[in-house]
Amino acid sequence: MSTIINNLNWRYATKKYDASKKISTEDLEKIKEAVRLSASSYGLQPYKILIVENPELRAKIQPVAWGQSQIVDASHLIIFANETNFGEAGIDSFANNIVATRGIPAESIQGYVDFMKSKITTLPAETKNHWTSKQTYIALANLLSAAAELKIDATPMEGFEAEKVNEILGLDKLGLNTSLIATLGYRHEEDASQHFKKVRKSNEELFINL
Repeated sequence: MSTIINNLNWRYATKKYDASKKISTEDLEKIKEAVRLSASSYGLQPYKILIVENPELRAKIQPVAWGQSQIVDASHLIIFANETNFGEAGIDSFANNIVATRGIPAESIQGYVDFMKSKITTLPAETKNHWTSKQTYIALANLLSAAAELKIDATPMEGFEAEKVNEILGLDKLGLNTSLIATLGYRHEEDASQHFKKVRKSNEELFINL
């Protein structure tokens, strides 16, 4: 446990990346697996994750992401895109995965499937899309922790124009919406932020014992 605490103290939202340094394929696969194993509501994972390496696409995204240099300088750009209008098809796909993975009859989980459909498909579209967007934040947390364990820098971002990112990447046609952006790579030695003390609330301020 001391290792993860040390690594979480080490990490920070990197402001300037060393564009000459790239993440190895092996380390990227480890981060992807950590994200894949993320928890989500009902286990549905109602999102897709785009790994954008194409420099031309990243150059197009940068202006609609407040001009942040991390978009083009980091080793990898990660787009967390929540599914819009998630419904019965997504739930049925998840159910089929359960049946195939666990080798059980579909009838044995029909009650769970019906329950999910009764709770999700009846939601207004806006509420449902907000819910699927929130799921991406759980996956982001796994990405940040896994990257820190590998001593890979990461920057979570909410500073972007989602509609324009969607347009650049053609996400609307895929039934997706940009929920979060994260960059991965290695801090530049000139990034002054790496030397700042981490500022967080104290235990007394943050936690409430009941």
